[in-house]
Amino acid sequence: MLNRRHFLETAAVIGAASGLGAKAAFADRAKVELGEPAPFSFDELIAEAKALAQADYQDPEIRHPDILQTIDYDAFQQIVFKRELGLGEGTNVNFPVQLFHLGRYFQAPVKIHWLEQGQARRVIYHPDYFTFGDTGLDEKLPDDLGFAGFRLQDGQDATTDWLALLGGAYFRSSGELDQYGLSARAIAIDTALSTPEEFPRFTAFWLQPGTANSKEFTIYALVDGPSVTGAIRMSNVNDGTVQQDIETRFFARKDIQRLGIAPLTSMFWFGEHNRHQARDWRPEIHDSDGLAMWTGSGERLWRPLNNPTTVMTNSFVDDNPRGFGLMQRDRAFHNYEDDGVFYERRPSVWIEPTDDWGKGAVQLVEIPTDDEIHDNIVMYWLPEENVKAGSEWTFNYRLFWNAEEPYPPESVARVIHTRLGNGGVPGQPRPEGIKKFVIDFEGGPLKDVEKLDEVKPVISTSTGTISNDYALQVVGTKNWRAFFDLEVEGNEPVNLRLYLQLGEKTLTETWLYQYHPFRYA
Repeated sequence: MLNRRHFLETAAVIGAASGLGAKAAFADRAKVELGEPAPFSFDELIAEAKALAQADYQDPEIRHPDILQTIDYDAFQQIVFKRELGLGEGTNVNFPVQLFHLGRYFQAPVKIHWLEQGQARRVIYHPDYFTFGDTGLDEKLPDDLGFAGFRLQDGQDATTDWLALLGGAYFRSSGELDQYGLSARAIAIDTALSTPEEFPRFTAFWLQPGTANSKEFTIYALVDGPSVTGAIRMSNVNDGTVQQDIETRFFARKDIQRLGIAPLTSMFWFGEHNRHQARDWRPEIHDSDGLAMWTGSGERLWRPLNNPTTVMTNSFVDDNPRGFGLMQRDRAFHNYEDDGVFYERRPSVWIEPTDDWGKGAVQLVEIPTDDEIHDNIVMYWLPEENVKAGSEWTFNYRLFWNAEEPYPPESVARVIHTRLGNGGVPGQPRPEGIKKFVIDFEGGPLKDVEKLDEVKPVISTSTGTISNDYALQVVGTKNWRAFFDLEVEGNEPVNLRLYLQLGEKTLTETWLYQYHPFRYA
């Protein structure tokens, strides 16, 4: 299980702390120190990544691990970069950059360069860029540690940020609703296999800011890992919504069994359809509640997320997908009742391929969890072609960190609720082992459908028996609700599929669900 959640959350709030006085051990600085300028281009970075793949992998150099081990979660929270030293702060740069310190959970340093007019200058680490609260670290830190990552501020003199890159090859944005949630990664290697997952890491960044009136900030990154190297260009735009155009070039050092492209990592503990797993006072707890897909053939799919009892990997085969992503569709505060972490404001992330991805599958990995601190959901594109040592891979795509999907379906309604309960009829003895499924749909052509129209659910199941299936319009709305009972034997997962139809016309996106049989306590 990916137990990184608290530390990634820390990234979003460290800079909000103020009043942590710097100790006298460090002199005041007017700006960070930069190295000598050197030419830089994306083509040169690609060539560097390709050459790196021809050499044996080298583990990152961890300097002073004994000191870094003392910087635990609580100490890390007290380390604050001095805002006035931000790269580009006090200039015409649109989004100044603040830097993250190393610690117990981020021990491998990354090289950070500042780009101006095609020239790169390395940012030189000094501990006096930071304040350390009452940790006492300012009295013992050496000058050769390095940085863990960085974040982009909301503007000049801002105390808040909108994009953070910290740890491994992870990055994330607070998005349209200004709340951090799920994370993206540069690449995923051998996720959910019997062998340990590999975590390549960003080893160096080159930062190219925009001017005061620009909404764009470009980041270049070098990726290195035992099985793969890569060069990445991220063109990041923040104009109220956050969009990233990402160009990737990957070079395989070894054969790779499972190459995950455009991976997202999220958290789903429980929602309205698995309340039987709730062990908390809040109604729902999740960063994302479903996987949305727009297939190459044009079909719209919605798959609610699960918290299974064992690791589950599901593949949704496609050819040149139009888009897919992990969504947070439920935006009602009363469904979470948490005014500390605001799950209703967590971003949805949509992936739009901008070139030909060919055949493959959207792969969804769901891992059991019993707490919200664990990221237990992983999703990525898995190309059909085998990845052999020495092969080169290019994938270009656009990430949207929005409240809703950037291209919402117009010709079909979307799923807004999935609920489960005991099967049968109220007031009559409930049959043993039968569950009732209730799915609500909203929007699209439903606005023109009348209450007495003969709307029918079209349902299929991988096993078991469907009964008592029908659909009706929800009173006082133009929404429609589908009902059915499912009877199954045994404990094997059941794959379900449903959409609403009026005559020969499909009214809704296709609801997919993997039911894990259970009994209510």
